[in-house]
Amino acid sequence: MSILVSRFGHVLLALCVLTINLATPVASQTADRPLYLNDDGLPTLAPLLIEVTPAVVNISVESLQSFEQNPLFNDPFFERFFDLQPMPQMPQRRRHMNAGSGVIFDAEEGYVLTNHHVIENGDRIVVTLKDQRQFDAELIGSDAGTDIALLKIKAEGLTALELGDSDRLQVGDYVLAIGNPFGLGQTVTSGIVSALGRSGLNIEGYEDFIQTDASINPGNSGGALVTLDGKLVGINTAIIAPSGGNVGIGFAVPVNMADAVSSQLIEFGEVQRGLLGVKIQDFTPDLTEALGIDGETGAMITQVMPDSAAEAAGLQPGDLIVSVDGRPVIGSADLRSQIGLKRLNRDIEIEVIRDGKTLTFTARLRPGAQPDAAADGRQIERLSGAEVRDMQEGDPLFGQVSGIVVTRVDTDSRAAQAGLEAGDIILAVNRVPITSVSEFREQLAALDSALALTIQRGSARIFLLIR
Repeated sequence: MSILVSRFGHVLLALCVLTINLATPVASQTADRPLYLNDDGLPTLAPLLIEVTPAVVNISVESLQSFEQNPLFNDPFFERFFDLQPMPQMPQRRRHMNAGSGVIFDAEEGYVLTNHHVIENGDRIVVTLKDQRQFDAELIGSDAGTDIALLKIKAEGLTALELGDSDRLQVGDYVLAIGNPFGLGQTVTSGIVSALGRSGLNIEGYEDFIQTDASINPGNSGGALVTLDGKLVGINTAIIAPSGGNVGIGFAVPVNMADAVSSQLIEFGEVQRGLLGVKIQDFTPDLTEALGIDGETGAMITQVMPDSAAEAAGLQPGDLIVSVDGRPVIGSADLRSQIGLKRLNRDIEIEVIRDGKTLTFTARLRPGAQPDAAADGRQIERLSGAEVRDMQEGDPLFGQVSGIVVTRVDTDSRAAQAGLEAGDIILAVNRVPITSVSEFREQLAALDSALALTIQRGSARIFLLIR
């Protein structure tokens, strides 16, 4: 049975067994909150839940959806054949109800966080509190890229959850999930953080999920993932479901991401993303061997776009980005998420490793859609299918750069699959500059590892990794 990543127009919740060893003394679970004991001396989370559950709400969404009417209903032939009366004209649109969950994080202003897919295309959004009060909600803004939406309700006596720091979470931390699965009403489940920084699931455009073994079910989307000190650390969003049901692999949007999105939604009504202007790929052991770079994680720049923020800052193909504003970069997906949450026209500090040295650059992000974070080439062994020659007078950039010209690349060849194109100028092999085909062949003959080619393509300088 194939495994699919499933998203419901509802909340994803975490259900797992929080095991407590009753034979050992009760220890502090957080720096400021002991594990509660009930009147019988048994461990309980009931006092904590009394505090936090009023901040989790149910969300119902009404929308008008179009549908196709069966043309046989109005076919005169069938009316005569079956001696039927003409069918009344049926409406082409009908009301649809969707349900999910949300989290109050600002009681004074009445702000509620939920998922974009919960309220998407909704005509009316109703928020129901734990005390059963209902309010029509105003949609402040929504961001499909992170699957976060922000609502506002006008109500007195609201309870809000304090925002935690999702960057401080560790695998193994206990978490509670609160939501409205299957429309049953508010439900609490428990589990642990199973993994951090999950991406590549193709659920959202910007993925940095908290994975939990929480039991996630329809109706839970937009609900709260809470630590044992009562702080919100995630908005439950998705599950892996082989057959549509929970298998204990759930995902939540980190609250730091949700907070960054909500602040822009409050200010602008949308997320205004900045563009760095680079193409990147994950840092791999092959690159360590090919370029002699000491590092374990990061994102390798393979191309710098002309007239981009990256070019203005001085970034170059082959630079290994290891941190942004002091936060480590785990890989290309992590870099894409970090840059995607930065505001337009703001300066960011980018730390890179270049030629074995650690350098820091300041880039001011510019308007534009974030580029695809995929690698620039596919994995191949060598440059079969390509022909090269020395540069000659009349060649573009002759006298301006030193290198060799790629004259032909066979369709579907390994070189073509790697991203090499006719007209490219190869400037260096594994950072060693070359000026002739003979030097190029010498470098290839001396290598037994991956190739890292520095390419000049028009006004752009590109970095291709070829295995």
